[in-house]
Amino acid sequence: MYVAVKGGETAILNSYKLLAEQRRGDTAQPELSVPQICQQLKLSVDRVMTEGSVYDPELAALAIKQASGDLVEAIFLLRAYRATLPRLGSTCPLNTSSMQLDRRISATFKDLPGGQVLGPTYDYTQRLLDFSLLANAQILDNSPEIADLPDTDTDAAPISVPEAVPRVVDLLNQEGLIETFAPPAGDPTPSDLTREPMRFPADRATRLQNLARGDEGFLLAMAYSTQRGYSHTHPFVGEVRLGQVAVEIAPEELGFAISIGDIEITECEMVNQFGGSKTEPPKFTRGYGLAFGHSERKAMAMSLVDRALRADELGEAIQSPAQMQEFVLSHSDSLEASGFVQHLKLPHYVDFQSELELVRKMRAQVANTSDQTEEAA
Repeated sequence: MYVAVKGGETAILNSYKLLAEQRRGDTAQPELSVPQICQQLKLSVDRVMTEGSVYDPELAALAIKQASGDLVEAIFLLRAYRATLPRLGSTCPLNTSSMQLDRRISATFKDLPGGQVLGPTYDYTQRLLDFSLLANAQILDNSPEIADLPDTDTDAAPISVPEAVPRVVDLLNQEGLIETFAPPAGDPTPSDLTREPMRFPADRATRLQNLARGDEGFLLAMAYSTQRGYSHTHPFVGEVRLGQVAVEIAPEELGFAISIGDIEITECEMVNQFGGSKTEPPKFTRGYGLAFGHSERKAMAMSLVDRALRADELGEAIQSPAQMQEFVLSHSDSLEASGFVQHLKLPHYVDFQSELELVRKMRAQVANTSDQTEEAA
């Protein structure tokens, strides 16, 4: 047994060396640095920060490098590091209505106060491979996507985006056509999913925490299912916002809030139909999503699933997977899902041998029964 353990330990250490060599790749090529990942793989960094529950682009980029680009593994690394950090305090709720916008679109109203702000997006690209990016030291201005664009009027005044613009839901609120969520008096502090286990039925605050940390691919599939009829929703993108928002704390010794910095977030509010009930008139309902950085797909999927999970609250029949709390919330975490699937790679020799012996006995019994039937015939 001792020899087996030592042999296994040596093999593991050798696997570390092979992993480091694989991560480094061809040493004739420059090594990818953490700042390069931060600046040039931003969308990957934003996803790792969101699902890793840590807003730190440098740490997220480091995790991506260490994981050789495997984002699920990088999220695992970042969450593991997060668990070692002390909690110094809690921030005030983010005031996203005062967000400094880089992008703001709505699919419900064409003309909005503050306008539609396209910002950085792949939505209008042709999805054709840009082979010029294969060239070394590629200059941005030489890219076909940039070079073929018409010249703009450089003398024109720059477009100014107001720091705060009204929300789409505020426009609908003027007619009382959409539900509102005024915090009740004595509103309790939401439970912390990172410190307390999930309990069902989960309230909406807990569900939103779970969805924010959930695997983007899983949430995307759940959101897609609601659009294909596996939920009683007909969604419209009320608004998607991307921008910088202030993070504030309110120290007890000061008695007022102070800003400690700005972070980039993506926020999505989805507008859905609701036929009303005995106590509620027909109106629109809402689904909500928020993620770190530029994470539109995640925020949109989150808002769709959030609305589907409100079926019980709104008196709707729960018939589809996306409406089932235990199904969605118990399977959305990429770390738990990945760990449970990948643990199958670990030794299961004893378990398999017992099942192998059981199958052999069952086959022997079937063979004996067949022989006895033939003899009787």
